[in-house]
Amino acid sequence: MSILVTGGAGYIGGHTVLQLADAGEKVTVLDNLTTGFQWAVDDRVDFVEGNAGDTEAVTALLQERGIKSILHFAGSIVVPESVENPLKYYHNNTATTRNLIEAAVNAGVKHFIFSSTAAVYGMAGMEPVGEENPLSPESPYAKSKLMSEMMLADVAFAHDIKYGVLRYFNVAGADPQGRSGQSTPLATHLIKVACQTALGQRDKMKIFGTDYETPDGTCIRDYIHVTDLAEAHALLLNYLRDGGESTTMNCGYGRGYSVKEVVGVVKKATGIDFVAEETGRRAGDPAAIVAQADRARSVLGWEPKHDDLREIVDHAFAWEKYLLTRNDRPELG
Repeated sequence: MSILVTGGAGYIGGHTVLQLADAGEKVTVLDNLTTGFQWAVDDRVDFVEGNAGDTEAVTALLQERGIKSILHFAGSIVVPESVENPLKYYHNNTATTRNLIEAAVNAGVKHFIFSSTAAVYGMAGMEPVGEENPLSPESPYAKSKLMSEMMLADVAFAHDIKYGVLRYFNVAGADPQGRSGQSTPLATHLIKVACQTALGQRDKMKIFGTDYETPDGTCIRDYIHVTDLAEAHALLLNYLRDGGESTTMNCGYGRGYSVKEVVGVVKKATGIDFVAEETGRRAGDPAAIVAQADRARSVLGWEPKHDDLREIVDHAFAWEKYLLTRNDRPELG
């Protein structure tokens, strides 16, 4: 059966496309290339440039290709930007998802997998959060994602469609084979920023907030390797295809690292000392958030293979070095 991956020219979507293509799936990528890159799309899949929120065009695409499963990654993801420009996030995330769901219903799509975020839990505290924890999104980004989750649940109740929601914790790293990575130059992911700083692409990086109620005063996050996350999507798709009920699952390792700890690992892994300037807090950042992810393991049989912060950093740094050489070769696009 054919699969549509929106945002498949981006970071997490691109890695999931690799996972699906490696498994022999028939994949169509739909991306408007706002933050994605066509060169990053695997040669084994079809690419269509377009907007996931264009209901009429997407309905036609789904019908023409007989697509029965959608994996929806397209959207905006920068928390501070969402605070400054909430309407962008309610348009790119909530409204686009609403229109895509309508197209899915129109075309008789059976499975819809949505990329959500641990930010829906809000200021969670030091204890790991499970899927049944209270939801208290703090930022427009988190609210836009939660609204999309709610729409999916309502539509699945009213129509013949099953959904899976994966709430990501902090995604990092790159494909172990060097085929893909986080390629957006101004991405805000901590490990990417630290690797760029180590390579001299940034004069310095910033540590936002050192007065949180955590052991070293900086934010604690659960970092998950992007390839493990991609595998969770493939497993979730198979679960739904096999008749599994709609579900929502966390994707994390269940262990957190502080910003200072991550910066230390990057310095050690690269052998490069760089400036990490301590500054004030960013709007919308919880002090700590760590996953309780037993459901993905028990229901999907998900067994992470890259649960190691040093490995995550090594793969991310290797990708940044590759991008340096790639950016020096205009013929590669």
